[in-house]
Amino acid sequence: MSIQRVTVYAASSQALHGDYISAAARLGQTLAGRGISIVYGGGGRGLMGAMADAAMAAGGEVHGIIPEFLTRVEAGHQGITSLEIVDDMRSRKAKMLDASDAVIALPGGCGTFEELFEAMTLKRLGQFLGPILLVNTRGYYDRLIAFLEQSVREHFMNPTHLEMWQTVTEPEQVPTALGEAPAWSAGAIAQAAVVSSPS
Repeated sequence: MSIQRVTVYAASSQALHGDYISAAARLGQTLAGRGISIVYGGGGRGLMGAMADAAMAAGGEVHGIIPEFLTRVEAGHQGITSLEIVDDMRSRKAKMLDASDAVIALPGGCGTFEELFEAMTLKRLGQFLGPILLVNTRGYYDRLIAFLEQSVREHFMNPTHLEMWQTVTEPEQVPTALGEAPAWSAGAIAQAAVVSSPS
């Protein structure tokens, strides 16, 4: 699968460890260097801003989508390729995924979790087929990954669902991980439900 456009989920917090900021900037630079365009939440602060700034500085293409009511809280970025203002969060999420070939999640809070889990759910149902990558800076997603694995052990998810996402520790690993992600089919909906009995 050729990856031309990715959706990036990321935090807007400005109170983060420098390692998170550095990783976000390196992701933006890495994607821009590969000619991959970025769609993200449109913010100019936190990891969102660091990623967007670095991508633009590297000659990348960055498209932001932000609800009007968040333009002050997340400081809608005025220095990116385009910034689209929408009515609400639902519109933002739908537009961010529209026409994207893959999803990348930098560390974030409940908003990032919601977006990530929606992408995973759509993939489980065969409605989104692209790779989903977690950039696991400072082991941020370790416990989330462990929880998802527990969901499989407890039969809330099927073992094949563990292939819905991949994890990298460094942003520079993202292009390779995108290229090596297992293929996913719309037929995945046939395995969306868990039907085997617990052992």
